[in-house]
Amino acid sequence: MKRFFVCAALIGALISSLPSTAQQTREFVPVTDEMLQSPDPGDWLSWRRTTDGWGYSPLDQIDAGNVAGLELVWKHPVGTGIHEGTPLVYDRVMYMPSANDYIQAFDAKTGEPIWEYQRDYPEGARGGTNRNIAIWGDMIINASGDNHMYALDARTGRLVWETPVIEATLPARASSGPIIAGGRVITGRQCQPGATHESCIVTAHDASTGRELWRARTIPRPGEPGDETWGDVPLEQRWHVGTWMVPSYDPELDLIFVGTSVTIPAPKFILGGNDNQHLYHNSTLALDGDSGEIVWYYQHVVDHWDLDHPFERLLVDTAVAPDPDEVEWINPAIEPGERRQVVTGIPGKTGIVYTLDRATGEFLWARTTLMQNVVSEIDGATGEVTVNPDTLFTAAGQEIMICPAAAGGRNWPAGAYSPLTNAMYVPMQNTCMDASVRSGERDPSLVYGLDMPARLAPGADNLGSIWAVSAETGEALWRHDERSAALSLVATGGGLVFGGDSNGRFKAFDDKTGAILWETNLEAPVSGFPVSFAVDGRQYVAVSTGPSLVAATASRLLPELEPGTGGSNVFVFALPVGNGP
Repeated sequence: MKRFFVCAALIGALISSLPSTAQQTREFVPVTDEMLQSPDPGDWLSWRRTTDGWGYSPLDQIDAGNVAGLELVWKHPVGTGIHEGTPLVYDRVMYMPSANDYIQAFDAKTGEPIWEYQRDYPEGARGGTNRNIAIWGDMIINASGDNHMYALDARTGRLVWETPVIEATLPARASSGPIIAGGRVITGRQCQPGATHESCIVTAHDASTGRELWRARTIPRPGEPGDETWGDVPLEQRWHVGTWMVPSYDPELDLIFVGTSVTIPAPKFILGGNDNQHLYHNSTLALDGDSGEIVWYYQHVVDHWDLDHPFERLLVDTAVAPDPDEVEWINPAIEPGERRQVVTGIPGKTGIVYTLDRATGEFLWARTTLMQNVVSEIDGATGEVTVNPDTLFTAAGQEIMICPAAAGGRNWPAGAYSPLTNAMYVPMQNTCMDASVRSGERDPSLVYGLDMPARLAPGADNLGSIWAVSAETGEALWRHDERSAALSLVATGGGLVFGGDSNGRFKAFDDKTGAILWETNLEAPVSGFPVSFAVDGRQYVAVSTGPSLVAATASRLLPELEPGTGGSNVFVFALPVGNGP
C-alpha cells in the first residue's frame, strides 16, 4: 500500500510538472541557510520572508507617493477549500501552497504556470489548511495533511523524499508548514484528542534527506519537568497542547521560538484543577536547535476559554523603554533605554502584547490592546500572570462573558514588523463570547468542552482593528478600525503596510499614520498572507483570496457584508512600467 501511494504521488507529479523554457535553461542556484537569514531584497524565502517573523520586505520602489498607481499585473486560480496560503518567491518563480497539499509554481513576472503537485492521501487522511511551505537547496519542503514531511524538486515538482511523522490518519496534521533552521526542517502540529499526547510535538528533520533529528513534546510525561502541573490527570487524557502556527528562529542563539495552544477540554476544573498550570499550554517555548530541549518557557495565561497563544514571535533587537502611561505591566529591573534582544508581539488571542528577553525568557513588559477580561494582573518582577477569578468556570452549565472570543482577539492572520518605525502592526478583531460549559466530564467528543458563540465586543461598531505598537515603548502609534475582519499584513521599505479584510478589500496603509493610500476590491476574503518581491528591478505585491475560518466568523457576525464570489486566486500588483521612483 505504501509503495503504491509513493508511486502514485510520483506519477501525479510527473504528469503535472510542466517546466517553462526559462526554467529548463536557467541554472538553479541552491538556497542556503545564509540566504534564508539574509535573502536578496527581491526574494521572499520563508513564511514571513525571514525566520525572525518580521513579515517585512526592504523593497521601496512602491512608496507613499506612488502607491495609488498600483495596477493588477496578473492573477491565477489556486486550490479549493480553506485558503490561507503564503507564496514563496525565488529567482523569478512563485511557489503557492493551497489546502490539501496542492502546490503550484508560476513565473512570478507573468503568472505562466510552470508545474503543479497534488498529493494523494491514503484512505482516512483528512488533509486541510496549508498556510506555508519552505525552500532549501533545490527543494520545496512541506508538512502534509497525511502527517508526513516531504520535499519536491523546486524545478519540476517531482517528489524527492518523504518521511512519516506519525500515523497518516491521526488528527494531528500541521495546518501551518515548516521553517528551515540551520539545515533542519522545523514543524509543529495540531494534536486533537484522537491523536493522543504523542502527537503534541515539534519535530526537526534533516532538510537534505528527511531523516528525523529530534522531536520535542509539549505535554510532559510522568517523571519529566512539568508533569506535576497536571495534577492527577493520566497521560492518556492530556490532550491538545498544539503548535499549529509557524516557529521563529535565531541562528546566533540557535534557538527556535514556538507558541502553544489550549488544552482539551479548556476549563481546567475538568482537568487537574483551576490552580494548576497544565504545562506547556499557552506558552512561548525556546527550543535548543540541536536537541529540541526546552531552554526556557514563559506561560502567558492559564487558559480556560480556548484563547490560544500559538502565533508568530517577532525577534527584534531594540531599546526597551516601556511608557508607563500606556503599558500596564513593566519589569522594575529594566533600565529605560537599554538595548535588548527580545521576542515580542501579540502571541495569543487575548490581544496582550508581551515582550520577553530572547536569551532567557525574562519578562520585560506587557500591555493590553483590545477589550479583554481574562488577565487581571501580571507581576512585573516575575512575569507571573493572575487570571481574573470572575472568568473561571467551576461547574457544568455556567455561562460567563469572555473577551475576546475564542475566534480572537488575535488569530492566525499575521502581523508585521518594520525596522523603519520600530513598530509592530497587528490585525485583530473586536469580539467577546458568552461561553458556557457543556459537561463536567473529560469527553474528547466535546472538544474544548465549551459552547462559544462569538459577538461584537460591547460598544464596538467595527469588527476589525489594526494596531501599530512601538516595540521600544509599547505606545499605540495608530489604530485603524474597519467593519469587516482584518486579515494578514506585510510591511515594506517604502513606508507601507499592505493588508486585506474579509470583505474583499486589499489596502495600502501609511506605516506612520495608518492613512489608507490605496485600495482595491478582490471580490473574496483576502485570506492569504501578502508578500512583496522583485523581478528585473520591478517591485510586485502579491496576495491570495479564498475561504477561511476568520472570514466565516465575520460573515456570521456581520451578515450584511457581502465579500463577493470571486473565489480563490492569487493576485499580483505593480506600478505601471516607468512609474517607479
